[in-house]
Amino acid sequence: MIAILTFVIFVGLVLTVSTRTSRKAAGIGGYFVANNSVHWGVNGVAFAGGYLSVASFLGIAGLIAFHGYDGFLYSIGFLAGWIVALFVIAEPMKRMGTFTFSDALNRNFSHPGISLAAGLSVLVVSLFYLVPQMVGAGVLVEPLLGIPHYWGVIIVGTVVIIIVASGGMTSTTYVQFFNGGLLLTFALILSVLVLFRGVSTTDRPTEEGAAGLSSYRSQRVPVEMVDGTPRIADMPGATITDRHAVLDVYTGAENLVLYRISRPIPAVSVPAGGYRAQVKGRTVHVEATAVERVDGEAVLMVEDWWWLDESAAGTAALVETQSRTVTAGGRTLVNGVPAAVAGRLRQVGAVTEIPGEYGERTGPVGPLRLLSVLSDQETTVQRPQQVSFTAASGDAVSVFYEEPTAGSSFMRPGLLFPLEAQPGEPAMTVLLYRLNFISLMLALFFGTSALPHILIRYYTVPSAEAARKSTIVAIAGIGLFYILTMYLGVGALIAGAINPETSNMSAPLLARSFGEVLFAMISGIAFTTVLATVSGLIMAASGAVAHDLMGNLLRREVSDTSKVLVGRVVAVVVGLVGIVLGIGFRGMNVSFMVGWAFAVAASANLPALVLMLFWKRTTARGIIASILVGIVASVGLIMLSPDMWARYGLDPAAAPMPLNQPGIISIPLSFIVLVAVSLATGSKEKPIEVA
Repeated sequence: MIAILTFVIFVGLVLTVSTRTSRKAAGIGGYFVANNSVHWGVNGVAFAGGYLSVASFLGIAGLIAFHGYDGFLYSIGFLAGWIVALFVIAEPMKRMGTFTFSDALNRNFSHPGISLAAGLSVLVVSLFYLVPQMVGAGVLVEPLLGIPHYWGVIIVGTVVIIIVASGGMTSTTYVQFFNGGLLLTFALILSVLVLFRGVSTTDRPTEEGAAGLSSYRSQRVPVEMVDGTPRIADMPGATITDRHAVLDVYTGAENLVLYRISRPIPAVSVPAGGYRAQVKGRTVHVEATAVERVDGEAVLMVEDWWWLDESAAGTAALVETQSRTVTAGGRTLVNGVPAAVAGRLRQVGAVTEIPGEYGERTGPVGPLRLLSVLSDQETTVQRPQQVSFTAASGDAVSVFYEEPTAGSSFMRPGLLFPLEAQPGEPAMTVLLYRLNFISLMLALFFGTSALPHILIRYYTVPSAEAARKSTIVAIAGIGLFYILTMYLGVGALIAGAINPETSNMSAPLLARSFGEVLFAMISGIAFTTVLATVSGLIMAASGAVAHDLMGNLLRREVSDTSKVLVGRVVAVVVGLVGIVLGIGFRGMNVSFMVGWAFAVAASANLPALVLMLFWKRTTARGIIASILVGIVASVGLIMLSPDMWARYGLDPAAAPMPLNQPGIISIPLSFIVLVAVSLATGSKEKPIEVA
């Protein structure tokens, strides 16, 4: 009830802010650029509120919780891009533009082709950025309100359509300002609580708050290996029914061996009818027909998966996992029990060993001390892992387990972006890993200053000086937040507050470990973050269609009143498209998908913008060709990437594009095309002045 009430309050506050400021949206200047009247301080915080999307708040914290230091590299990349925005883009954009990104590109040309190409680019980039925001909205609403993912996406889309269609840029600005202030404040509060809690190897906060699931640790059962098969002595009545080995693709060695075990769990009758049993720490209620009698005792027979741990010399043990299974008959089982009965999986993550000087717990620690403890070679963390396969029975199985990982490995590069070849792994594979990482960093570094919803914010302030000042404020706020993401991520791991099926819920579940009220507030703030970012994206798309595309496609002058009307209609249409795509891409990490949006923006927009400003031989045809090639190359390579190949249900290893991130190819290609076409057409166009 607290969560629902808090959610309603936050959405109500956002709509109130939007309604009270929407009256200033009269006229084309009011709707598209807030009449250039926003104070630079407000604009700077609004920059932060619009830029710190769910990719930052949910995605990066989740990547750090799952992959340690490598997840933090996203924070570094997202922040570094603002250096380009400050020193290269901010003041020229304000001096050269009026309403949209294409205004700046077209200032010295008045070429309809530039408006068409730039407008198309804004639409494509906005949609790529819109999808992960919508995915994040659904992820938030599921545990917060207890409703399906798609309803969260629909709610966000509906609220944002109201904000943008009614209030335009003015409403969008103050919604982003409101969100930026809340986000920074509560991220700081949550980080301080993580430091005050410190690190413990024994205490794990009650999982999932008021859901009734008590703290639970995975069982570890010693076994004797006989002819390569475990003999279970400490699990009466249990039998092994299946075996699955995950093979190394290069050496053929068995990297992970899993056993499906059928075992009896005591069941107790309840007065209301049926029975209850404890399955992996969760109380489940089943009908009497699901219970069997063994030696006169009522038991619930459960089939679940365990992994074989032979890491300690001379010993072996089966370690409990969690699983989600879709049987050949179409039934869904969670931990061997029907999903309708078992509900969701338990949270995972823990620190099981810390340096001996601390004993079992550190107590409150400082920011540097916490990182020092976690990166110590004596520290061991339980890192979430997942493996999916088809069992011998034909069942589709996803097994979730925790892999003991040295803190010194967790807190240094290599887990998400491998730096060294594994035994038998070709050197070319490691080269591809490195190229993929470089490609991602190029996209993040160059993409920030080319994102349409960031560029249009420069038109809301009255002067070039105000644009520069607002960028400095944005860098300060965004920089602080990205430092805090490290503590949100590792805090979720320490607290055992990780949903094994999605990394996107790590920050809210960390908040839940401190109490239901804080969870509701953090989730509500994360939801307003989605609203703030999505409203900016839809605003950019609205301006692109109404201001850049419509007049050129109709080949006649369009009145300001008509542009505003079309802008409102486009806001509705783009919002609906975002809802559909957000439902379709459920399950992908939001930070990873945002990396694609940055790559498209850096490929399509930045080369044209930079060379238009600083190379006097740039031509209109060169700009048009660069934008179109940047769009086609980046989007095309993404569609052919291993991750999308897996999305199609195909073998990722067979993907035509070996990299998931296209920037290392598409960004230089866009620059080369602009230079080549400009040189080829320079004699046919009047040279432009260097800005």
